[in-house]
Amino acid sequence: MADRRSDSGSTGEHDKAGVFRRGGTPGRPDQFEKLYRSRESEQASAGGPRRLPKAGEVPPVRRTPRKRSTHSAGREYDGRGIERRAKERRRKRVSTIVTSTLVVLLVVLIGVPTAFYLWANSRLQHVEALLDYDERPDRQDGTTYLIVGSDSREGLDDDQVRDLATGRAEGRRTDSIMLLYIPDDGEPTIISVPRDSYVPLAIPGYADNKINASFADAVCGTDEEGEEICGGPAPLVETFERASGVRVDHYVEIGMGGFVDLVDAVGGVELCPEEPMVDPKAGLDIEAGCQEMDGGTALGYVRTRATPRADLDRIQRQREFFSALVQKASDPSTLFNPVRAIPLVTAGTDTFMVDEGDRLRHLATIMLALRGGTETTSIPVGSTPTLDGVGSVVLWDEELSGQMFAAIQEGEPIPESVLRE
Repeated sequence: MADRRSDSGSTGEHDKAGVFRRGGTPGRPDQFEKLYRSRESEQASAGGPRRLPKAGEVPPVRRTPRKRSTHSAGREYDGRGIERRAKERRRKRVSTIVTSTLVVLLVVLIGVPTAFYLWANSRLQHVEALLDYDERPDRQDGTTYLIVGSDSREGLDDDQVRDLATGRAEGRRTDSIMLLYIPDDGEPTIISVPRDSYVPLAIPGYADNKINASFADAVCGTDEEGEEICGGPAPLVETFERASGVRVDHYVEIGMGGFVDLVDAVGGVELCPEEPMVDPKAGLDIEAGCQEMDGGTALGYVRTRATPRADLDRIQRQREFFSALVQKASDPSTLFNPVRAIPLVTAGTDTFMVDEGDRLRHLATIMLALRGGTETTSIPVGSTPTLDGVGSVVLWDEELSGQMFAAIQEGEPIPESVLRE
């Protein structure tokens, strides 16, 4: 077999290791070179073929050991990163200061008020006032608060009893009964409940009597199971609910001593008697016209019956006082003044008695609800007869009071046609 390496035209270069040659006419480019070799015109425009410089022609490299310039002529970097680390430390310090400030602000704005709220809430006195019983009204739209002013002298020392002319009556009775009704849509309404309202009592062994008797702890009866039941918050609530058909959602009670402390804590309230009033039994001696009253004077103002309509006039003054107190207590000059706000909360939580399920936020709801505007009225009265064995009583107007209670049961605003001064 003939050796292909001896073919004519061979130069013998194919015997050299790693050398590959293509055939063709010597001195002239073959087809492969024509495809991939740059044209002479391109080489000329590019300045000719590229060549590496000789070793002696290479310029010396300038070395800057500490600083080198970047693409941006305005920025220089330390090769050891000192400036970068300094900036990072400054950023960390700023971040730490900002974080610490935010933490302090959160503690001041959230932590302190929260702790104060929990402390104040723990001071409230609780009583079982809202109890379930057979035929109790179902839950209704809107919100109702039964607010009771007790004539209890508990907490008053001898000097206060003398200065306030309260006497030393034992036990407790109601000096005022009011229903605060907050509809789902509309203005809140303070409704006075005459304490001589003649209604069926929720105390075993008692028929119709003054609603005030259902609160008196001296009025007691025995139920079917032989348990003694005396007047108090729960019988009062049940008596009102049965007579009106309105369900009570919250219960608030305050005694005489707490009344005085509360008024003094807000710096007094402005009340406007239309004529001079003098009543030694209530410790009252004031002139006509608007005036600032302290706790003792305000207490006498809402307790006195030394006016032509006696208890009905007193009801009007109680509503006037309650509105004035709420307005003063919820005023920004009181709420955001620690000198006023702290004594107010302290006095209020010391003397308010609420239902087991009520909290401080429910008392705050009263103030917020009454800030926007309040309608004041009383249950429409039909007549005021004197009954044997009972005395002078107040009979509700059946038609008008029925319209009022129906609106409350539906969560609707009370019709203006039934509002009374």
